[in-house]
Amino acid sequence: MQQRPSTKEEYLRRVNLVIEYINDHLGEDINLNKLAEMSGFSSYHFHRIMRAFLREPIGTYIIRTRVETAARLLRYSDMSIGDIAYRIGYNVPSSLSKVFRQFYGISPNDYRNNKEHVIMKPLEINPSLNVSVEVKELDPKQVIYIRLSGEYMKLNYCEAWQRLFTYMYQENLLSDNAKEGCPPGIEFICVYHDDPKVTANENLRTDVCLTLLKPAQPKGEVGVREIPGGKYAIFRYQGPYSNLSAVYDTIYGHWLPESSYKVRDSRGFENYINNPENTRPEDLITEICIPIE
Repeated sequence: MQQRPSTKEEYLRRVNLVIEYINDHLGEDINLNKLAEMSGFSSYHFHRIMRAFLREPIGTYIIRTRVETAARLLRYSDMSIGDIAYRIGYNVPSSLSKVFRQFYGISPNDYRNNKEHVIMKPLEINPSLNVSVEVKELDPKQVIYIRLSGEYMKLNYCEAWQRLFTYMYQENLLSDNAKEGCPPGIEFICVYHDDPKVTANENLRTDVCLTLLKPAQPKGEVGVREIPGGKYAIFRYQGPYSNLSAVYDTIYGHWLPESSYKVRDSRGFENYINNPENTRPEDLITEICIPIE
């Protein structure tokens, strides 16, 4: 029997709550019974439903998220291995070392010291790209989002943004005179949760977001969240989206190591300034916002 859309939307809302809790509490003891209670599913159904939506058991998802977070911190921060282990929920470094080696076939210490070691993809550092940088304080942003999974360059972002606009129309979050086009003040943003250098393409997670002009409530696949404010390095890149991977590699492999800044323990985001449907690829402008301190 085909599942009713309203049921699927409610399941998505609950799954999103659980995933956001996990992302925000990696350093704590995550109790699966508490997650089931939070979701509103029975313990019996919780694991089956989460596996259906995540395409892996919830316990595996938690471990993988912790290990991939460790890989990013090892490569892009100067935190000690012990501090990283504690940051992602392991009490002793040996526990992190064991699971890290199981995932990647290399110890955390060797991975940190061997900058040439590649887990998924090699670096593409290209300082000649058309990129400018500005450091500034940003206010928090309230956004609605739809979470997509899969290879970043193959996702249908425009279709997700259209679904978000449909939600805004249905919930009266836009004025009547704004329904013919995009109202001023709304930003098109993506939050990328995973680094394709350490995460397989099928497990990459993206929050496709629109900034809010009015308060909103989560509904079905549409979640509501805040993008933290604070100090950001904003890299303004002009050019095709196909070069964005090289832009990131240049930021993390060239600009950050030569700057006096450190990456904050928070996710960055991309802000898309013009519309790819009516803009030449070489004229596209993307702001890559990296939280720093």
